[in-house]
Amino acid sequence: MSPRAESIRPRLTELRLNDLVPGYAGDLDPGGRAEGLSLEGVDLSGLQLAGIAFVECTLDDVTFDGADLTGASFVETRIGRLGAPTLSAPRSRFRDLELGASRIGSAEFYDTNWSGVVVRGCKLGFVNFRAAELTDVLFEDCVIEELDLGRAKATRVAFEGCTLETLDVTGAELRHVDLRGSRLGRVAGITGLRGAIVSGIQAAELAEAMAEQLGIAVQD
Repeated sequence: MSPRAESIRPRLTELRLNDLVPGYAGDLDPGGRAEGLSLEGVDLSGLQLAGIAFVECTLDDVTFDGADLTGASFVETRIGRLGAPTLSAPRSRFRDLELGASRIGSAEFYDTNWSGVVVRGCKLGFVNFRAAELTDVLFEDCVIEELDLGRAKATRVAFEGCTLETLDVTGAELRHVDLRGSRLGRVAGITGLRGAIVSGIQAAELAEAMAEQLGIAVQD
């Protein structure tokens, strides 16, 4: 792999989580700190957890539906089989995180900061990243119905084996955002793709969409 190809890929750190102790819903408080816990099969639906910090934790088969995670932090944490028809975590922070095999209906991640995150094998409905900052993020084998990156700043973000049914990049600032490994559907705010990397086939498809959005008639 060339140095340039390496430079545009997300830079990720392997998680090593050892000596964790079982955790329970009663261990969690808004504004508190949960460190070194293993939470499995815990229902956190509807809880007020604004400002909580999860540090070096694992969360497996946990339900967050309707929980308030505003301003929360997830650091060096692995989340698997998360279930959440609605997930509200605006202005939160995700650093060195793995999210896998999860289903989320509607996710509010606006004004968040993501760094060193892997999202793998997930089915996501509406994902709101408006005005968020994403650095070194990999989406792998995911289906995303609607991804809103409006006014977001994204650097070294890659989509591999993904389906993006609707992508909104209105006002986005992209740098080394690799879309070649994704199936793209509708793209809104197409001029916001400046700084993205696409395949030749995708470029041809996007040209048609750009002409339509600019009101250009293409006739032979």
